[in-house]
Amino acid sequence: MNTKEILLITNYFPPEKGAASNRMHTLATSLHKSGFTVHIVCPMPNYPTGKKFKGYKNSLYKKENDEGLIIHRLWLWASNSSNKFLRLVSMVSFSIALSFFFLFKRTPKKVFIQYSPVFVGFTAVIWSWLFDKKRILNVSDLWPLAGLEMGLLQKGFYYSMLEKMERFCYQKSNLLVGQSEEILTHAKNLTNTPTFLYRNIPDFTPPSVPEKPIKKPITLVYAGLLGVAQGLTKIRNKIELPSHVELHLYGAGPEAEEISRVQKKNIFYHGELNRNDLHKALQQYDLAFIPLTNRIYGSVPSKVFEYTRLGLPVLYFAGGEGGELVEKHQLGWNIPVSDFNALQQFILELSEVQLKTFQKKRVQEEAIKAFNFETQFDIFIKVIEKL
Repeated sequence: MNTKEILLITNYFPPEKGAASNRMHTLATSLHKSGFTVHIVCPMPNYPTGKKFKGYKNSLYKKENDEGLIIHRLWLWASNSSNKFLRLVSMVSFSIALSFFFLFKRTPKKVFIQYSPVFVGFTAVIWSWLFDKKRILNVSDLWPLAGLEMGLLQKGFYYSMLEKMERFCYQKSNLLVGQSEEILTHAKNLTNTPTFLYRNIPDFTPPSVPEKPIKKPITLVYAGLLGVAQGLTKIRNKIELPSHVELHLYGAGPEAEEISRVQKKNIFYHGELNRNDLHKALQQYDLAFIPLTNRIYGSVPSKVFEYTRLGLPVLYFAGGEGGELVEKHQLGWNIPVSDFNALQQFILELSEVQLKTFQKKRVQEEAIKAFNFETQFDIFIKVIEKL
């Protein structure tokens, strides 16, 4: 069997949009460029609407070849319902399809598993362990802990079961890849599995950033999932924007309909764009906004790396390790998470003079220097080739 062959198992993959999908596509294409034969197993595309995309609705299995990537799309019962039981059914349906894939398809010796959602990661670890594969577990969120901190889960039998599944996945992996130091610290308390820090650094050519005078109105922008964790609806209701500040929103998700329906005079919703068009659109704004309603241990939003590579200073309102990175590399302002009074005060005082503190070109240069995809990926390749 080809030793440079690898299987990637993920719940999200293009044509779906979003950070998780972009991250897995970047990894897959980079592995392919490095000489690997890359297979991807994912559900029929349905995120974030919870409805299967056109061309996939009546398929149980679909095999595609996209520029050398071999993509196996499996059936699932798609849903983005706020009902926890329906979401669980959707996850379990893909887990069942994944089980059949392992039973009836030849799979490479090395398997890279996107751990979240838990049931999908757990299923992938069990089968790849039973078939004696080399298992690389990618942990981008600390479930079930993140669910507890967001108020989506409560301690009890179900939570304890998820914790046991998490521990099993960590302990039965050959390499545990984490997107933050906090994730690796958490994992080391549960297992002796070797770990590797692999941040969600994007891989695209940074655009040139012309220095333009900053004029009023000052424009803030958010682009990404419009979900409960990001809390844009809550922020919109709690924060009053002064007349010289505008907030522009891009994306899709559970709160998109409400945001699009009820808007304030200086808050604008622009819908969803593909990644290339979004990058072009973002460059016209003065400051990128990265919020979370609550601090989630282990979370470092990939927007920190994406926005700053585009040359946008960030207003970080999410807490934790991400805020420390913003401060350490001087990429913008770090407002204490959930401190709406501090956020309100900052926005009221926001001025052209403040923005000059973090000029776009300097922010971009710092981001490129601090977060280099190729350097990180080259080290990662050497590690997984030794497995």
